[in-house]
Amino acid sequence: MENWGLTGHEWAVQMLKQHITHDSIRHAYLFSGPPGLGRRTLGLRLAQAVNCPQPLAPAEPCGKCKTCQQIERMQYADLSVIQAEKEGAILKVEQVRTLRQSLVLKPYQGKYRVALFLRFQEANANAANALLKTLEEAPAQAVLILTADTPEQLLPTIVSRCEVLRLRPLPVGIVEASLMEHGADQATAYLLAHISSGRPGYAFRLMQDQETLKFRTQRLDDLQSLLKSTRRARFAYAEKLTDRKYEAKERFRETLLLWLSYWRDVMLCASGGAAPLTNVDCSEEIQALAGRLSLDEARRQVEAVEEAIDKLERNVNPRLLAEVLLLDWPHG
Repeated sequence: MENWGLTGHEWAVQMLKQHITHDSIRHAYLFSGPPGLGRRTLGLRLAQAVNCPQPLAPAEPCGKCKTCQQIERMQYADLSVIQAEKEGAILKVEQVRTLRQSLVLKPYQGKYRVALFLRFQEANANAANALLKTLEEAPAQAVLILTADTPEQLLPTIVSRCEVLRLRPLPVGIVEASLMEHGADQATAYLLAHISSGRPGYAFRLMQDQETLKFRTQRLDDLQSLLKSTRRARFAYAEKLTDRKYEAKERFRETLLLWLSYWRDVMLCASGGAAPLTNVDCSEEIQALAGRLSLDEARRQVEAVEEAIDKLERNVNPRLLAEVLLLDWPHG
């Protein structure tokens, strides 16, 4: 598989290949960067590269054998995937302790036991400390792979024991071209590459998930309608948005993230920046709104949504968050 079948991140693949071919593989890696970049996929490819029984070349997994296919499905005997129950939940200490018991055993099928910790920034303090102990006593035949949005979210003592690979979003043109190679028409590829902000994993998920695209369209339409609505209408929307009969907490969080991307586009336009917009299908509305707001006003809206997301994760009342946020939006 050229570049391990990944879109972008060639430098990271080359570094990992060198570690394998020079027999200098690290006992722990941290792949950081925004969700949807391909952090998990890179981790699975590394697991395939160290365990594929019939590589095409040194550190080049075939991708087709039983081992590679099982790892791809995360059903391989020597692969453990540890993560919180859902995004935004808590990764618990019991999950790390259970893993430690299996890591000390020799690999069942392959050369290495691989533990893939997804979104490790969601680990609670006890789980983080348990992992630290595991890192300090990592068996020679084990490879631990962590993913996180930023290294700064983790204990410095954990980061210092990992080889850190900071993954970055790709130019949208590269993601667009890759989507077209995988069957997307040009208009769809252009839109998804921008919506994903250069995150290939997220772009490919959107390509397969029409419901998420419909949800996005509806919530951005709601935003534009709310800007023209009365205080009473905004209160009513806040109530509906956070009513547990209709909306789970994670859907409210997804809504806030969509609105954050929209306000960031408004701030970008208000600043006169030349970077590509995320929500290119709303460019006319975004530019019109940016023309009515100062850069400081646009920045204040971005900061307000960021603060709402942070408070939601700290279990502040969702209804109150929604009301405060929507009532502060400009009219027009």
